[in-house]
Formats: sequence, structure tokens, C-alpha cells
Amino acid sequence: QHFHQKNNSSSSAAAMSSLSSPTMIPLDVLLALPTAAEFLAHLGGIYEKSPTFVEQFYTENLCPTTNDASTIQATKARITNIKILFDEIKQYVRRSPSEVQLELLRSHPDLCLKLEQIDATQRDEDEATITEESRQEQGRAGLATLTPDERQNFTKWNEDYKSKFNIPFILAVRNASKYTVLSALEGRLSNVNSSPQEEIAHALFQVDKIAYMRLLEKVTYSLNQEGHGGFLTCHVLDTANGVPAAGMRIELYKYDNTDTDMKQMVKSFVTNSDGRLPSGPALKGAEFTVGQYQWIFYVGDYFARFSSSRICGTPFLDVVRLDFGLDDPTDHYHVPLLCSPWSYSTYRGS
Repeated sequence: QHFHQKNNSSSSAAAMSSLSSPTMIPLDVLLALPTAAEFLAHLGGIYEKSPTFVEQFYTENLCPTTNDASTIQATKARITNIKILFDEIKQYVRRSPSEVQLELLRSHPDLCLKLEQIDATQRDEDEATITEESRQEQGRAGLATLTPDERQNFTKWNEDYKSKFNIPFILAVRNASKYTVLSALEGRLSNVNSSPQEEIAHALFQVDKIAYMRLLEKVTYSLNQEGHGGFLTCHVLDTANGVPAAGMRIELYKYDNTDTDMKQMVKSFVTNSDGRLPSGPALKGAEFTVGQYQWIFYVGDYFARFSSSRICGTPFLDVVRLDFGLDDPTDHYHVPLLCSPWSYSTYRGS
């Protein structure tokens, strides 16, 4: 995939525009880039129209003209995965003056630009200032499908929010539906205990989420690694009989990144005597990628073996479908199932 960066006029932007849009780059190759221009060509767009933070990180940690060899080597040794890289970059946002943070927030586009009721000429002028990253992210939120009532509420709440806090409403909308956007906007606007300072902190948190999701589409794991380090595990417990659910059939699916109505089977399993997957992690290494997934547990088939379960002709629980998301490729996600013929629960474990 190719990602195009568009930035305001600055030395950083000029450096970025001088290079063609790059493909995903391995982490170790990224950290070895000899110039800020090359580094910014890959990461300059993660913060909306604000490449300065990435440039500051590079200048203070990796630039050969401003750091000695020991400092650069220590940085490379310290940053062993993409999460550590992002945690270090975002500190430059956190340590920046409040006026710089406000400028960053106000560089984000108004979500209302996606509504059909906006004057076409004005929309064309405004959308010309939206980066390609924002355009893709907003397009996935489905705001164009708002009903008239939803559009009326959204427009009013959005204007009220900007009047109250003097910043645009910001939400990491890449994996959000229009219902998520409406709920978040109404909730943050109606929180009477939220001060402007608290809402700025909340908005900066959303900006970090947006930047991290963009980073994940620009940087892959190092050439000498088999993945970012994260993995997915599962454990099924039979709470009706107080035992591990041995012999239960399970399937794992991954949803399409651009069309959540489409999914593809990744793997199928049958739990072992301990109710776990016999091969260890369901996903690990290069196959562990961020996105939306679904477990399918065939609990009706499993409980049919127990005469005491009193399974009826139409089981109350036959197939349990559990949707979940993975957004950190460096972490361990444990997604178990606790079930009986009449109930089930899950949680994010470790």
C-alpha cells in the first residue's frame, strides 16, 4: 500500500514532498535512515499536518549530524518494536507548549465536511485541505449514510461542541460506525463536569490513537524478526460441569479491513483436554496483525455429549459468535470463553 502525505508549507513539508510516497518499511530499516527527509517521508503524516513532532524525535535521537554514534546505537537498541517507537514520538506532543497542542488539534478536519448538506463549493474548498489519511479514515465511518434526524443532531452537537471547547470534535473514526461517532459526540458534549482543559486532554488522547493507527500502516517489523511480538490465545471453560471444555470445535475469522461485511476463515481448532488450543497461540509472528476478528464456538455440539445437559430440540445456545479487535501488534491478547448451555461470558485476559 502507498500512503500520500500532505502538509502545510514548512521545511518539513518541503522535505517530505521531495520524495515519492513510500511503501511500508521495516522498523530496523526506518531507524537506519540517514536523513530527516527520508524519515519524514515515511512518518511525517502520522500527526495531522504536524510533521514537527516526528522531526524532533529524529533530530534528537537518530540524526547523524546532531548525535554521536553511541546515542544513535542506544536508540536503535532501545526501540525494539513499533509500540516503543510510538511511545517515544508521542512524548514530543505531550511535552510541547499548550499553544502547539491546540494548533495540532485545530489542524484536524471537521467531521461535518463529510455531510451532504454542506454547500458543495465550500466542501470542495475544505476537502482540498484534508490529508489523504483523514479522507480514508472519515470515509470508513459511514457519515454519508446519516438519516435526516441523525444529520440534524450531528450538525447541532458538532457546532455546540466547537462553541463550547473551541476545538474540532476529534475521534479515532477508522474502526467506528456512525453510531459510535454520534454516541461519542453526544457523550462528550453533555458531560457537564468536563472542563476545556479536560476535553483538550481527551482530544489529544484521540489524536494519539489516530497517529498510532496510521503508524501501523506505515511501519512493519524488523527484517530479523518474525513479527511485532504479539500473539492471540484462547481457553474455553465449561461452567455447567466445572471442567475445561475439551473437544470443542472453534473457528477464527478475520474481517476485511475496508468491508466489515466480508470475513475470511483464518484457522480452525479443536480444544485439548485443558480446553486450550492444541497448537499454542492461535496467531503469532507475522500472522498476528491488527484488525477485527471473530471467534465461532460450537457450544451446542460440545454440550450434546452430556446427557445431564438436557439439550432441547432447539438449543438455547448453539453457536457463539464473538467479535473482537486487535489494535496492538506487540501485545498478548487472551480471549477466552466461559460457557454453559444457557450462558456465556468473555473478557480481555493476559
